Amino acid sequence: MRSIPRAAEPLLQELASAFTRPTFQRFTILLFAAILTTGRRTVTNLLRTVQSLAPGHPSSYHRVLSRRRWFHWRLARGLAGFILGHFVPDGPVLICGDDTVDEHRGQKVYGKACHRDAVRSTHSFTAYRWGHKWVVLAILVKFPFSRRRWALPVLLALYRSKDWNRRHQRRHKTPSELMQQLLAVLIHWFPQRKFMFAGDGGYGTHPLACFAYRHRPHLALISRFYPDANLYAPPPAVKGKRNGRPRKKGRKLAAPEQVVRRSRRSRLTVAWYGGGRRRIEVVSEAGHWYKGGAGLVLIRWVFVHDREGTHRDEYFFSTDPQMTAQATVETFTGRWSIETTFQEMRAYLGLESTRGWCEKTVLRVAPCLFGLYSVIALLYAQLPANRTRSAVIAWPGKIDRTFSDAITAVRRDLWVTWAFVTPDHHAAFSKLSRSIRALLLYALAPAA
Repeated sequence: MRSIPRAAEPLLQELASAFTRPTFQRFTILLFAAILTTGRRTVTNLLRTVQSLAPGHPSSYHRVLSRRRWFHWRLARGLAGFILGHFVPDGPVLICGDDTVDEHRGQKVYGKACHRDAVRSTHSFTAYRWGHKWVVLAILVKFPFSRRRWALPVLLALYRSKDWNRRHQRRHKTPSELMQQLLAVLIHWFPQRKFMFAGDGGYGTHPLACFAYRHRPHLALISRFYPDANLYAPPPAVKGKRNGRPRKKGRKLAAPEQVVRRSRRSRLTVAWYGGGRRRIEVVSEAGHWYKGGAGLVLIRWVFVHDREGTHRDEYFFSTDPQMTAQATVETFTGRWSIETTFQEMRAYLGLESTRGWCEKTVLRVAPCLFGLYSVIALLYAQLPANRTRSAVIAWPGKIDRTFSDAITAVRRDLWVTWAFVTPDHHAAFSKLSRSIRALLLYALAPAA
C-alpha cells in the first residue's frame, strides 16, 4: 500500500488492530478517499476520487463495509484511547451524548423507522423523518485553536423503534438505556479514568442517575432536572429490633421550585453555550431523588437564572454531590458542542447521503462517518502550524478555527503528502509553479 502520511501514522497504528492486513489497507484508502471526496460518500464515488490510488478490484472495497470481518468495538476503543492518551492525558474526562436522526428511505433498509426530528420540530409543530436514530457518545476535547471544546464521537448505538423490536421479537431499549450501555463500555475500557457525562433532558432519567451513582468513582451524570422533583432525606438508621421492613426514605424535602422561591440567589459568571461567558444567578442544594421501586439516589441540583434575559430559567443536577454549581452549569452547557458536530457532519461529511441498506452495512457506515469527523479533527490538530494557517478562511468577527478550516487543511495535506507523491502524479505536479500549485489545491480542497 502507498505510504501513509506522517501526521496520520500514530492514529492509524491505534486503529490497525481492528482489521486483518488486507482489509486495513483497503480501509485506509477508503478513509483517505472519504476525506478528499466533496460529493456523496458512496464507495463508488470514493473510488472515483482516488482512481489509480486504490489498487485491486472495486468490489473488494465494497465488501469492506458489507462482508469483511472486522471489529467495530475494537476500532472505537482504539480511537477513544488515542484521544485520551494524546489530548486528555490526566484529570476528569468530559463527555457528552445525544441522539440524532439520519434520514434514510427505502423499503428494505435495515432498522429504519419514523422518528421525531428534533432539529425541525418546534414547541407548536412536530416533524417526523424516516431513517435511523443514532445514540452518540462523544469526548469533549479542548484544542488550542478553539475557545470551545470539540465533541469527537467515539461510540454509537442504533435505536430501534417499539414496532421494529416487536416484529423482530427483541426487547425494546430507550435511548437512555442505550446510552447507559455505551457508558458501561467506556468505563470498562478505561477503569482508571473519571468521566463526567453531560446529557440533555432525555438522559436525565432516574435509572441512568442510579447507574452513575453506583459507579461514582468512574462516572458522574449532569443533566436537566425537574422543578417538582421528589426529594427526600436519607432513611433513619435502624436501632434495635423492629417488626416489618426498614424504611426506604426519610422525611420529604421541599421541591426545588419551593426552595428557589424562599432562597437567596448567588451570582456567578460561567462558561456558556458556544464558548462565551454569561452572568447568572444560582440556587443549589443536595437531596436524595426518589422513584418508586428504584430507591434513592443522592444528587445536587442547581437552579439557573440568566441575568441577561436570553435564556429561560433552568434546573440542572449532578450525581456528584461535591460538584459546585459553577462546574455543574459549565459542564452541561459544554455539551452543546455535540449539536455543532451533528450540524457539521450533515454539511461537510454527507451524513444523510449514504445508500447502504443491509444490516452489516447500516451498522458500519454511519459509525464510520461519525468516526471520520473525529479523525479529521485529530489530524488537523497534529498538522504543523504553517499548514493549518494556510487553509483558514477569515471573515469579520471570526475568532476560532472551524471544522471547515480543519477539513480543508487536512485535504490539502493529503493531496500533497499522499496523492501527489506517486510517480505518475509527482512528475507533473512538481513542474507546476508555486502559484499554480496553490490554485490547484484551493480548487481540490473546498470545505463542501
